[in-house]
Amino acid sequence: MTPDDQPPVETGSAWEYLGLGCITLVAGLFGGGMLGVLVAKIVGWAQHCSSDPNTGAPCGWGSYWFYGAVAGMLIFPTTVLFLRRRGRRAAEKSDRG
Repeated sequence: MTPDDQPPVETGSAWEYLGLGCITLVAGLFGGGMLGVLVAKIVGWAQHCSSDPNTGAPCGWGSYWFYGAVAGMLIFPTTVLFLRRRGRRAAEKSDRG
């Protein structure tokens, strides 16, 4: 069987989007949390709040991490899936001529 004889692969299935969404959800969790801690570090510096002497953790970093992680879990997967679908639609339109 040659590659030309094989049936076309279904693209854009729900499983593909689910897998991509799960991976980007985890990446958004950690990336957003890290950005939240960076914001906590900047806010702590602006408010002259001293860091924890043993760990160097900024003041109130837990709440900043939480809100950053939630924002990352919502924004990153949504953006990736939206751009993926938009790219697929543009590719389908260009294949049609």
